[in-house]
Amino acid sequence: MNKPEILSPAGDMESLDTALSFGADAVYLAGKSFGMRTASKNFSLEELSSACEKAHKLNKKVYLTCNTLPRNADIPAMPDFLAAAAECGTDAFIIADLGVFEMAKKYAPDVERHISTQGGIINYESALAWYDLGAKRVVLAREARLDEIAEMRAKIPSDLEIECFVHGAMCVSFSGRCLISSYMTGRDANRGDCAQPCRWKYHLYEENRDGQFFPVEQDDSGTYLYNSRDLCMIEHIPELVKAGITSFKIEGRAKSYYYTAVTTNAYRHAVDEYFDHIGDPDYKVSPWIVEELDKISHRAYSTGFYFGTEPGQETENGGYIRHYNAVAVCVEGSNEKNIAVITQRNKFLVGDTLDILPPDGYSFEVKCLSLINEDGEEVPSAPHPMQKLYMTADKFIPKGSVIRKRN
Repeated sequence: MNKPEILSPAGDMESLDTALSFGADAVYLAGKSFGMRTASKNFSLEELSSACEKAHKLNKKVYLTCNTLPRNADIPAMPDFLAAAAECGTDAFIIADLGVFEMAKKYAPDVERHISTQGGIINYESALAWYDLGAKRVVLAREARLDEIAEMRAKIPSDLEIECFVHGAMCVSFSGRCLISSYMTGRDANRGDCAQPCRWKYHLYEENRDGQFFPVEQDDSGTYLYNSRDLCMIEHIPELVKAGITSFKIEGRAKSYYYTAVTTNAYRHAVDEYFDHIGDPDYKVSPWIVEELDKISHRAYSTGFYFGTEPGQETENGGYIRHYNAVAVCVEGSNEKNIAVITQRNKFLVGDTLDILPPDGYSFEVKCLSLINEDGEEVPSAPHPMQKLYMTADKFIPKGSVIRKRN
């Protein structure tokens, strides 16, 4: 069994740096055009070049999403975009459209081509067809079951890689190909501009009772009809590995550096731990790894479609479960007096107990003993976003640590 790749999301440069430092083998990101997450900051060509340079120095890879379904008017800009991205050092394009796939072969022949989950691949014949056209990897539809993936692995060439989502938000529509957003808001989900109306609450309206709305269930908050639970496969690493999956993909390019840090760290440790215990029939992932994934904002977790059941809908609310907030990042590790240089992200106070997630991935708690601003003044709290502060704690804090606080 080959150890799978940990593939992490990067919506901006901070998330990319975080993914690399917390154990990702590769990152996926978008340029300023043709990506499925227009809400993310995404990467200019200059930033893409820098991202590839950073990753390659660490023997890691960068995959660029070109997975929108482009209209005729979009096509003329595609050749220059693909060629420029190749020049930046992009390792692979993630593509959904057959025309774009062929254009990538023509204008960026040295860049691998991966087929996006938007391609809806859920059987081995589809995978073989893309392989025959030159695909290096297929990102399977999230609706694929583990037994189907294992059968697919057995019936496709060994050099055709399989990538599957293992964590993050699930879409109500097949492989994310959705029209609800276009119908309701005019924003095209298939071109990266989804308004996520599946997360809204809905009521019934009876045409003969003007202005009278009725909840689908008798609940004052309304009912969330389409609101899928989040995917979490952290407790099922052995089954994923045995199915023959090449790359474990974490959803979340529109999410924060903190989300990227926690999820990357958890799956990195879970995979490494499992491979340290191969052959142990009683192996279970360490509880602390599972607990880490409860420290990020998330909807109720499920195992998606992997075991032949539906992922389930979160019908009671459309929001997130949130037990912790990221409050700062350590930009210079503690000195001999345990004074660390931090940048603030959310408010916290002197005297607070803080949870530290360092780049080695093993969290621990410290107490904030004092805060000093850049003018050398002691302050009682950190109230200003991105403020630089000198924090004294009762323990050493490594550079690059994410600092968080329980709600």
